[in-house]
Amino acid sequence: MMFRCLKITLAVSLVFGVVSMAAAKTFITMGSGSTSGLYYPTAVGMSKIINEADVPIRANARSTGASVYNCRAIGKGQLQMGISQNNVAYYAYHGAGIQAFQDNAIKNLRGVTVLYPETIQILARKDADIDSIADMANKRVYVGDIGSGTEQDVKHLFAAYDLNLDDLKSPVRGSSGDAVGLLRDGKIDAMFYSVGLGASAITEAAQTAPIKLVSLSQSKIDQLHDKYSFYTGVTIPGGTYPGVDNDVRAVTLKAMLLTTADLSKKTVKQFMNVVFDKNIDAFYNDIQNPNLKKFFKLETALKGMSIPLHPGAVAFFESHGIKVPDDVKPSAA
Repeated sequence: MMFRCLKITLAVSLVFGVVSMAAAKTFITMGSGSTSGLYYPTAVGMSKIINEADVPIRANARSTGASVYNCRAIGKGQLQMGISQNNVAYYAYHGAGIQAFQDNAIKNLRGVTVLYPETIQILARKDADIDSIADMANKRVYVGDIGSGTEQDVKHLFAAYDLNLDDLKSPVRGSSGDAVGLLRDGKIDAMFYSVGLGASAITEAAQTAPIKLVSLSQSKIDQLHDKYSFYTGVTIPGGTYPGVDNDVRAVTLKAMLLTTADLSKKTVKQFMNVVFDKNIDAFYNDIQNPNLKKFFKLETALKGMSIPLHPGAVAFFESHGIKVPDDVKPSAA
């Protein structure tokens, strides 16, 4: 009888031990983007790395409407992490810039790391006489949907050249994919497209139409960066697209990983140690996003950070000898 009671006691202890271990796990739902884009496989890949590691964290990736949705969902507690362009994260944290965030700042939004660049590429037809943004006055130009991040970027770029949308003959709206077709068919003169270098849509258009890339001067790039730190200069190498043989200067945004201030410092640091240190080879080689291996390095992973870091991210970078700028340290760090 005594032996039987002991077995029962041990079994109950084991059950409660398993329940206790499960309860101790932190569950992270990570927002991404469309399944046809790069955010989704990036989030799926990071979640897989976490789930295969011996850590008390479990993660799953969710296909979402991308940057704006992810910021808002993190603010509402519906996501614990998400991928976003750094300019959208800036607008979300400060409650300005995009209608979705106007007077509705998401103050629990925190940065984890910058992942890779997404360049604002300025395309124009060769027969449109556009060599600079200044030449776009009285032209038909795709400027992004109303209230979109692209529209806000265009406004910032235009302002650097003393222009605004009213100076255009026709500001064209709609999807960027459709806009490439309009440019190819001569129905618009120019467009702004935030996308990774070598994008197939631009390559295909350049193969069938007289299209060129419009360059920014270094002084304008510096001016934009001084006013909005999330814009950084980049060179689009000649040969990236058919018929574009010269290097072109542009500004790039950054895809970044976000989280909520509600996650613990220990959890975020542990997540980063697993993904960006112990399993960096898997991060580079197993995730279906070539930009990660090409661009991600810890030494530059804070370049373009547009909101305060999570304390766990600060601890991670500092433990790896990376100096964290004061302007991205959270007030409590």
